[in-house]
Amino acid sequence: MFQIMIKTDIFISGGGVAGLTAAAAFGAAGFSVLIADPMPPITDNATDGADLRTTAFLQPARDFLIAAGLWDRLARYATPLQVMRIVDAGGETPEPRVTRDFDAADIGDLPFGWNLSNWLLRREMVARLDELPNVEFRSGVGFAAMLTRTNEARVTLTDGTRITTKLVIGADGRGSPVRQAAGIAAKINRFGQKAVTFAVTHNAPHNNVSTEIHRTGGPFTLVPLPDHDGKPCSAVVWMEDGPEAARLAALPTAAFETEATLRSANTYGPLTLASRRMAWPIISQIADKMYAERVALVAEAAHVVPPIGAQGLNMSLADMACLLNLATANPDTLGSADMLKTYHRARHADITLRVKGVDLLNRASQAENPLLRDLRAKGVEALYGLAPLRKTIMKMGLGAKG
Repeated sequence: MFQIMIKTDIFISGGGVAGLTAAAAFGAAGFSVLIADPMPPITDNATDGADLRTTAFLQPARDFLIAAGLWDRLARYATPLQVMRIVDAGGETPEPRVTRDFDAADIGDLPFGWNLSNWLLRREMVARLDELPNVEFRSGVGFAAMLTRTNEARVTLTDGTRITTKLVIGADGRGSPVRQAAGIAAKINRFGQKAVTFAVTHNAPHNNVSTEIHRTGGPFTLVPLPDHDGKPCSAVVWMEDGPEAARLAALPTAAFETEATLRSANTYGPLTLASRRMAWPIISQIADKMYAERVALVAEAAHVVPPIGAQGLNMSLADMACLLNLATANPDTLGSADMLKTYHRARHADITLRVKGVDLLNRASQAENPLLRDLRAKGVEALYGLAPLRKTIMKMGLGAKG
């Protein structure tokens, strides 16, 4: 059966937070966009399969989200992250022995960032795409194959739809079908860890403080959320060695709450589950290249990092901002070899440095040897004690290059 070839400026594979953000940004800039994802987006927190994780958008993300027409939709649900608190509880008992607060007020008027639930992000982003007449979102259908030429790419979707486009953006996750179709390899580093993610309520207010508690196995991070049922609420990312994470995820609720409260060093008092638990494998991964002919990789298709310091999605937004700047500076060269090589040069070195840095932080957080735990605690004290260094590190965490 003959099928008409659909033409679009940009095809995006992947309807997660990264892909939806890219579609809104390029659509708002005037490009025609077709985005596809094999799974319909779950836009509430009760449906099985809902993504109960949260995303912290750091300061530099806000301007990008404003330009994409997303920030006005998201701001009302966002919880500010004013202070990043680092706690070392690596002594003989799980109690804080070093606590240092990194306050965004030291480097500017804005908080470090804002935290939102992933299912809510999807809901608001899909609604934004509905407002853009030049953006089409096809859910329940995915990328199947691709043929690239010097002047265009031809994409086939799983329902047989054929597309011709100037640029294919792979925003389709760590196992990216677009990256595989483009023949781009990726280096993977496995830590033997999993992250157990969930939300909790607690009696003590979080006061917009994001708290990262280090002991062994990996950090236990509490990130502020809006109140739930009239009580302060936080999202938790609990990183542990794989077998221990599996044991924790399977515990009865009361036993899990007891262990979570203990691991939190009783930061906010007793913790009460406010969501289901989910477990995710922890890896780092870097694609050998960010591009191929008529193809650009963004987000986890290009790089994956452990969930430390809110680096993951914010690196992804930096990918998109770079790609969008190149596209809008000269729309006639959209998807050209020169444009994509420039994109790769602008992003790959910084990504490699950041992935290595987060890997080192994660290795330090896993330390079980008492001497290494003591060294980690001393490192936190040293970083905090030198004000110029502390401010530089905070700015680098937000995306500055030093």
